[in-house]
Amino acid sequence: MDKKILQRQFGTWDSPISAISMSRDIGFSDVLWGEGETIAWREMRSDRGVIVLKESADQAGRDLNSEYSVRAKVGYGGSDFTLGKEFAYFTEADSGRLYRQQLPYGTPRAITPAFGNFAAATLSPNQAWLLFVHTYENQDSLGIVDAAGKSWPQKLVSGDDFYMQPAWHPDGERIAWIAWDQPNMPWDGTYLRMGRLRFEGGSLQVVEMIETIAGDEKTSIVQPQFSPDGRFLAYASDSTGFWHLYIYDLEKKTYRQLTAGEADHGAPAWVQGLRRYGFSPDSEWLVFIRNKVGFSSLGQINIATGEELHIPTDELYTSFEQISVAPEFDRDGLLQVAVIASGSSIPPRVIEIHAAKPESDKREDSRIHILQRGAAEDLSPQAYSPTRAISWKGMDGGVVHGLFFPPHNPSFSCSGKPPVIVNIHGGPTSQVRAIFNPRAQFFATRGFAVLEVNYRGSTGYGRPYWEALVENWGKYDVEDAISGVRELAQQGLVDESRAVIMGGSAGGFTVLQSFVDFPGFYKAGVCLYGVANQFTLAAQTHKFEARYLDKLLGPLPDAAELYRQRSPIFHADRIQDPLIIFQGEDDVVVPRAQSDEIVASLQSRGVPHEYHLYQGEGHGFRKNETIEHFYTAVESFLRQYVIFA
Repeated sequence: MDKKILQRQFGTWDSPISAISMSRDIGFSDVLWGEGETIAWREMRSDRGVIVLKESADQAGRDLNSEYSVRAKVGYGGSDFTLGKEFAYFTEADSGRLYRQQLPYGTPRAITPAFGNFAAATLSPNQAWLLFVHTYENQDSLGIVDAAGKSWPQKLVSGDDFYMQPAWHPDGERIAWIAWDQPNMPWDGTYLRMGRLRFEGGSLQVVEMIETIAGDEKTSIVQPQFSPDGRFLAYASDSTGFWHLYIYDLEKKTYRQLTAGEADHGAPAWVQGLRRYGFSPDSEWLVFIRNKVGFSSLGQINIATGEELHIPTDELYTSFEQISVAPEFDRDGLLQVAVIASGSSIPPRVIEIHAAKPESDKREDSRIHILQRGAAEDLSPQAYSPTRAISWKGMDGGVVHGLFFPPHNPSFSCSGKPPVIVNIHGGPTSQVRAIFNPRAQFFATRGFAVLEVNYRGSTGYGRPYWEALVENWGKYDVEDAISGVRELAQQGLVDESRAVIMGGSAGGFTVLQSFVDFPGFYKAGVCLYGVANQFTLAAQTHKFEARYLDKLLGPLPDAAELYRQRSPIFHADRIQDPLIIFQGEDDVVVPRAQSDEIVASLQSRGVPHEYHLYQGEGHGFRKNETIEHFYTAVESFLRQYVIFA
């Protein structure tokens, strides 16, 4: 049968994006400027983290070393490495220890003992000390060690439940950091604190004169950073409902808001080391990433005048991450910025931008250099489905947001309505943005429409929007996904009778809860390490999320009945639709027992299902062979239960 006739009848296409290619793409988690022209970035290659070092414009990047996997494991990780003038410092994945390695060559050497986990290593201005965040036996603290590792690490600050993003003042005597306590998450409410270090005889003694600069139980502060001239302490605060940039004048002790509008200049701190802005070398400008309805742009704002300028880039870039501003202007006096960039048709890249001077009348003359590509990029941009932001009314009339990927393949056309995959992001306090979305593209180029639901509870649309999920987890996420499918069906864009729901972690919970509350609405479901038992999750998950459910469902024991209602395992007998489940054997966030219990119920009742348990995988899959198998299994499952059913 002709392929074009086949797809018209059954809605399935051949795609140039294979499961093998999906598994071999490189991920980027961070990029940093060092001294001069030195730039380094971290690549995720299967289950290994590798630092790539580029030491000058005329040299190719090289792996810092081939032996150690770089990955910090405080909470969900992040802030895995930093650069100094002569050394790189990184956290080794297996031991959790801090290492240093000489540039441009040398052998890594541990500078901290192997107990607990170290992250967020931050080098002092004189290169002599490293601040870090440490966790051991569920006790978190802010600590310090000499950069050579000659002395035992010292605890600096403790008493709060969590610490994040330590920063040095240029004088080397003051530090700033973020702290918060349970049951808050870092997007609920945090404190920006500053203290002075006291040194005696070249040795560190204590941190004194600790003061709270900003934040409270209901205001989220992220990313403190001192200006290079030492005058200001900058940070992002959501006190207005969106994360905006603020400046605190250390001499005058005055505050000033720099940005405004319905857009975010910060982000929920799921990991250590998030960077959404940076100072220019002369301390006159803040260079920032702005997120509006999931689409990112780059800009800079003058601290003194408030003048704001757009930094032009390729219009196909719709997402920017981990901005890093060089400590010096380039030879032509241009601002140098490194950032991870992508778009709906551009896989992730590490790029370097030399931005024209603010006073220039030719701002479009900014230069962009691609330092590394995360994929082969053997497909033209036209091969990918274009992303667009959409909104619709929820079941109760409230506004819901999301991103839509129509089915797209230049080799085929379709006269009928396509099946739709509704993808539910994790968190649940997260957001699907207009990054390169390999999962959406994999299915959109196979004839599926894909709806990424930023249900009420998602960040990126203001604090009231995500706070709507308080005690409503398992309600709005479930209902907003269904109303999104119905809206697309009413517009004639999808076939509602062939809807699929997919999600991981908190998104996996939404898959299961949707099957419990709305049996028969979805043709099939794809659940990755989904939460099935809220009581077990509250008792067994890691410290970072141990009290998360206090906000999402309510504190125990008062909210026990709601926990039972929103625990699919207690209502598993209502699950009747085909379901494929994936689980990491080593998952400590959602232990495998949760998936095992759901599968046992499906088996006992003869519900069509598949269960795939991956050894050596945790919460989120990293190995190439796991990723390849996942896509192959899902495609086969959907062909059987959706396309050819």
